Amino acid sequence: MGEYDDIIDRPHHVSRRHPRMTMLNRAAQFSPFAALTGFGAEIIEAARETERWIELSEEEKSAISERLAQLAKRLPAEASVTWFIHDSHKEGGRYVTRDVRVKQILPTEGRIVLADGESIDMDELLDVELPDPACE
Repeated sequence: MGEYDDIIDRPHHVSRRHPRMTMLNRAAQFSPFAALTGFGAEIIEAARETERWIELSEEEKSAISERLAQLAKRLPAEASVTWFIHDSHKEGGRYVTRDVRVKQILPTEGRIVLADGESIDMDELLDVELPDPACE
């Protein structure tokens, strides 16, 4: 005869005072303890790579200025623009290339205004490509 043979066939006790715990609350008792809350996000942020801003030569700046002057004659107009966006958390940033519709070019303010309201700083431009006029 085993040690618990006298109680093994008895029904499970159900308390009249305490409601039964939900499976979700029961599982929560056994969930891992996160002693380093936020540390995972810090590791991911430290590992995230950024690009360096490229300093353009005077010839490259002049070529972009020429293309902007051509673009200004056709406003509003389509163009493919590449510019640098500075990272708000660490040094560097990233280059973005998008096909955009340029609404205004404001040389005195040093910015380009897009049809969607976004503004691009001319100092951050890396490239401006105009569509072939024959294709328009």
